[in-house]
Amino acid sequence: MSEPTVIDPTTLTSDSVQRELESRRHELTGYCYRMLGSAADAEDAVQETFVRAWRGIDRFEGRAALRTWLYKIASNVCFDALAASQKRASPVDLGPSTTWDAPLHPPLPEATWITPIADAAVITPGSDPAATAQTRETVRLAFVVALQNLPPRQRAILILREVLGWQASEVADLLHLSVAAVNSALQRARATIASSDLEVATLDPTTIDEASEELLARYLDAFERYDMDALTEILHEDATQSMPPYPMWLAGRDQLLGWMFGPGAGCLGSRLVPVQVNGQAGFAQYRDGGKTPWSIQVPVWRGDRVADITYFIETDGSLFASFGLPPQLPEAELSH
Repeated sequence: MSEPTVIDPTTLTSDSVQRELESRRHELTGYCYRMLGSAADAEDAVQETFVRAWRGIDRFEGRAALRTWLYKIASNVCFDALAASQKRASPVDLGPSTTWDAPLHPPLPEATWITPIADAAVITPGSDPAATAQTRETVRLAFVVALQNLPPRQRAILILREVLGWQASEVADLLHLSVAAVNSALQRARATIASSDLEVATLDPTTIDEASEELLARYLDAFERYDMDALTEILHEDATQSMPPYPMWLAGRDQLLGWMFGPGAGCLGSRLVPVQVNGQAGFAQYRDGGKTPWSIQVPVWRGDRVADITYFIETDGSLFASFGLPPQLPEAELSH
């Protein structure tokens, strides 16, 4: 846990409050994202936190760190949001796998799904490497999906204690619980998380070595050429694939290849742009030679092959915009 910022309330000005709030934006976004499982909801929650902080700043007496006060507000915002919404999930959570040639069911509402988040939204610029590595590790998709299986207060306790390094007494004060209740909830949360399959490999974009660079290059080349032989070599035999907001998911390399060269053949001629997503190296996929934003791809590796691919499909332009990506590639980069 970083050193608390204790502020004399008599020195607070609109400028100093604004600077302090903005200095916490990335870490609060990361906290709210882990709580809510949605990048858009996390951004909204942080904005609501700032609004409530502005309205209540005259009642801030400085006895606690302003950072702690902001987390208390953010927690309450998240609890309110979770009380009014269903649990977000991944397609695997909703039913058994299907076959590549099964009818594609209509997309489900955005509120159904865990959504991806750009690393730039949760990593504070200039933070030390250890803090950055911790942030990346704890926004992995598998971990965020597992968190959604916890009741809201257990979720908050696990994040505050295990991810952010708060003391049990600090969490107890923030959530108005006893230390014993915090420790008990943490044990239950740990047991639930331990039962989740988090043994996946991701490629941290800040520490990619030559071998990892080669894996990413092979993936990009095989997908852009839509080469069946090359894709067969890259995919594990038991690889899985999902495409939120569609409820389908596929299991097995043959099923993935059947989809790619069957209903998914519209991806032929796609261009991939490397992105940093959920703490790992991923790709933004533009179809039609780079003219149509299509998906944010999050591949998970096991050894030197892909074990899972999640294609987060663009639906209204907001997904690519959240990664700072253009609606189409520049003319010079379009394939012909």
